[in-house]
Order: sequence, then structure tokens, then C-alpha cells
Amino acid sequence: MGLVRGIWEPSPAQVGLDTVDPSHPQAEATMEQCASVEREVDKVLQKFLTYGQHCEQSLEELLRYVGQLRAELAGTALQGTPLSATLSLVMSQCCRKIKDTVQKLASDHKDIHSSVSRVGKAIDRNFDSEICGVVSDAVWDSREKQQQILQMAIVEHLYQQGMLSVAEELCQESTLNVDLDFKQPFLELNRILEALHEQDLGPALEWAVSHRQRLLELNSSLEFKLHRLHFIRLLAGGPEKQLEALSYARHFQPFARLHQREIQVMMGSLVYLRLGLEKSPYCHLLDNSHWAEICETFTRDACSLLGLSVESPLSVSFASGCVALPVLMNIKAVIEQRQCTGVWSHKDELPIEIELGMKCWYHSVFACPILRQQTSDSNPPIKLICGHVISRDALNKLINGGKLKCPYCPMEQNPADGKRIIF
Repeated sequence: MGLVRGIWEPSPAQVGLDTVDPSHPQAEATMEQCASVEREVDKVLQKFLTYGQHCEQSLEELLRYVGQLRAELAGTALQGTPLSATLSLVMSQCCRKIKDTVQKLASDHKDIHSSVSRVGKAIDRNFDSEICGVVSDAVWDSREKQQQILQMAIVEHLYQQGMLSVAEELCQESTLNVDLDFKQPFLELNRILEALHEQDLGPALEWAVSHRQRLLELNSSLEFKLHRLHFIRLLAGGPEKQLEALSYARHFQPFARLHQREIQVMMGSLVYLRLGLEKSPYCHLLDNSHWAEICETFTRDACSLLGLSVESPLSVSFASGCVALPVLMNIKAVIEQRQCTGVWSHKDELPIEIELGMKCWYHSVFACPILRQQTSDSNPPIKLICGHVISRDALNKLINGGKLKCPYCPMEQNPADGKRIIF
């Protein structure tokens, strides 16, 4: 479950979007760079594995050899006989063997260092070692503000992953104050999801019933799916649960108009209850995939209801950054080369447009056709009487003598008649 809030303000219909499209060209290049480094890491891991097995085998053989020699020496000491020349020679050979084995293992271990260094070179070759300079410090209000935003994103990600104790520990160590109102949705949703993973429908049903009206406004079928899954569990109990299943079927009455076909299928399955649903045309009702589906449905609908998103800001930002970073690094190099650092001065706007794919479209945006700038709260889109839309800054620039002439049609109008629109 992921719960994005605040940055993009996704609408309910947009909740549930995944992160960056992996088929995007920039994403493919980034993945190839990661794969190149991963191949070097795999080589090192394989060498470590081989070395570990060889080291363990060599030491075991050496221990057995030393153990045998020790037993012979102990026998000689018990007999009280002096150390023979042969045994002295064997002891010398044992010491030499121990020394050679240790030197060989040390040499093999040293050879692994070159493989480890190749991993570092692969990272340097495929990734820029200094990426902090891609974004100017002026983008952030202050370094403290930057750190606070990052900490908050990490904490929210931990909450949405259900790692509550880790999130609390981070809050304490970073002295980050998180309101209980902020935590509550995460705590409640994670509690219900944990119950669903344990195939306990009680908490989810209770939540769905208490939010029935708002779920209906979202055209959600969550409550029906929960009742259907409970009915299927009763069917799985065999003929002994038939009467209970029939009694529970009354819960389907409010959903009969929208889910008539599905209800008919469940009622028809009762005919095969004594013969066993597993070998009937209704065996698909017992598929375990229904539990994974109900978890996804609950996560999506609950997040929509609470104004949250399925993906956390941290995961979305990271995936988007993997696509955008190479482009930003290239544009930064061009800006520095041409000495036009003033091109990128806005805090909430990139110097160029970066295509992240439709999966990262969270809300509509409008770019002024006159100034070629994306509108914002301080510079909103304005609809003229003629129907054309421009930004407020463009409108102010086009005013001449208290009148405004539309740049796309000959209609002259009063600037005050323009109305702000929200996409």
C-alpha cells in the first residue's frame, strides 16, 4: 500500500497510478546503467562465494591434518619415547603446509580486491559521482527546510509500508514532530490490510459499512466484494455451511441492481455444494487470487476516500528522478557551458519539459500559449469572454489603454471580465 499526499494532490480517479513507465527511453538507459553495475556486482559475489567454499574446504583439510599429527604426538608422549626423525620431518612439513595454505588464501583474497574495484569503476563510468549540483540550492528555502522535507517523505513512506516502529524511531532521532491526525489514516489502513492478509474480513467490512455513502459516491464496489468473499468462504465450508450461506446472501440485496450477474453466479454455485465446488463449473470462486484482489481494491478505494494516493511521494520522486536526472544533468552542462545560469531560477518549474510517461500524470496542467510558461497559483489561467485561455501575466502584458484585445481573435474586451479557471 502506498499513500501519496500533499505534493500532487491526486484526484480519486488518478489514485493507484504506478511510477515511471519502464519502457520510457530515459528509463531504459537508466536501467541499462544499473544492469551494467549489477553484472559487476554479480561477478564479485560469485568470486566471494567460490572463495568462501575453497577457503572452508582448505581449512577443514588443514584441521584434519593437524588433528592427526596431534594424535600421533600425544601417543608418542604417552609412551615416553623420544621424538623420532620421521615425526620431526612430518611436523616441519605440517608447519610449511599451514604457512602455504594461509599465503594462498591471502593471495586469493587479494585478487578479489581488483574485482571490487571494478564495481566502483563501473559506478563511476555509468553514474555521475556528483549529482547534488544538478539542482541549485536556491530551489530550496533553506538547507534545514530541505532536510525536513526529505525526512517527512521518508517517514510517510515508512508509515505507508507498515513499518511503524521504524518511522517512530526516525521521528525521535530527527526530532520531527508528526501529528496524530497525520498518522491515523496510515495506522488504520495498515491495521485493516494486515487483517486482510490474515484472511480476516471483519475490520474491512466494518470500515466499508461505516463509509458506505462516500464509497457509493466514488462508484466503489468494495463493500460488495467483501460480502462476496465472505459468502465464498462459507461456500468453501461445504454443505454444513449451506444454510448460513443462504442467510448471509441477504447482504447482496442493496447491490442486486449493479451486480446482478455476479450474484446469480454465486447463487448457482449452491447447486454443486454437495458434490464439491472444486470439481464444478464454479471452481474459480475458490481461487486464492480473490484475496490479493480485495487487498488492492481496499487500498485503492480507501486511499481515494481519504484523499491519499497508493504510491508514496518518496517512491514516485525516486522513480521520476531516475528518468529526469540524465536530462537535467545534460541541460545543466549546457547552461554552464553557455554561461546562462539565469535560465533556471524558478523554484517550482524545470527549465525544460521532461516526459515521464502517462503513468506519472496526476493532474491536468496548462501552459500559457503566449508566454510559454506553465500556470501556477500566483499566475493562474484566465478565460476570456471569447473563450480563449491565457495566463494572468500574459493578460496584464496585453492590456493597452484599459482594454484587452484577444491575441487569437479580434474581440476587444474589458480585462476585468476575464475569469480564473481551475483544471
